Amino acid sequence: MTDFISIITFCALLGCIVGFLAGLLGIGGGLIIVPALCFLLVKFHVLTSDHVFVVAIATSLASIIFTSTSSAFAHHKNHNIPWDIAPAVLVGVAVGALLSGFLASFIPVQFLKSVFAISVVFIALRMMLSRPSKIVRTLPNRLILTTSTAVLGGVSGLIGIGGGALLVPFLTFFSVNMKKAIGCSAASGIVIAVFGTIGYVSSGLSTTNLDDGFVGFVYLPALFGIVVTSAIFAQLGAKATHYLPVGMIKKIFALLLVIVAIRMLFS
Repeated sequence: MTDFISIITFCALLGCIVGFLAGLLGIGGGLIIVPALCFLLVKFHVLTSDHVFVVAIATSLASIIFTSTSSAFAHHKNHNIPWDIAPAVLVGVAVGALLSGFLASFIPVQFLKSVFAISVVFIALRMMLSRPSKIVRTLPNRLILTTSTAVLGGVSGLIGIGGGALLVPFLTFFSVNMKKAIGCSAASGIVIAVFGTIGYVSSGLSTTNLDDGFVGFVYLPALFGIVVTSAIFAQLGAKATHYLPVGMIKKIFALLLVIVAIRMLFS
């Protein structure tokens, strides 16, 4: 019982951090949740290392449903979701995320960890080195846009993130306003998380037991702890964008991601 309470407590603290960063930076929080849960689930003897990474990814995606919903609602109120392109993006990420959930249980854990670590390093470098571009690029047609975002949704689902860290750079590359890109990313995060979670729950039903706190590959005590606080702090993070130097925070956060990714790659 002590471990059970400890997991919920630690995950509630984790939810404060990831919720705030979700609102501030337009990310789902999985970049922090996945490595943190890998550590906590092993430390408190919930799992051995065999399935811990897949469970961390699945639980991360399930928590992002709540975090992204809170963040997207705040961005919608501020008219930051571009509904002219959002439907094509949402369809694409839904297809990609759903497929990733079913495929993840068949992919070797070390390969998943490598994909996660390499993706995180790429995202971190993009955060640290990105510069505003004066070149105006138009978005591709709806079919190409949907296909491209399906790939992004698949990678996001595979590594347990909401997609903002991949989708925001993609949209801003095509000259979509940064606030609109973050708003679209927040809405897409809900879709990626919902369809990715469905895939992970379905593929894990024969592997885990509800009596042990699992629904498929989603670990309910950790999920509860995270969502209790993350939705509230996502609202605070969205408000903080008006007062904090987001550029500097991105660079510090990116450096942290590189350290996390390197440790995970060689663990």
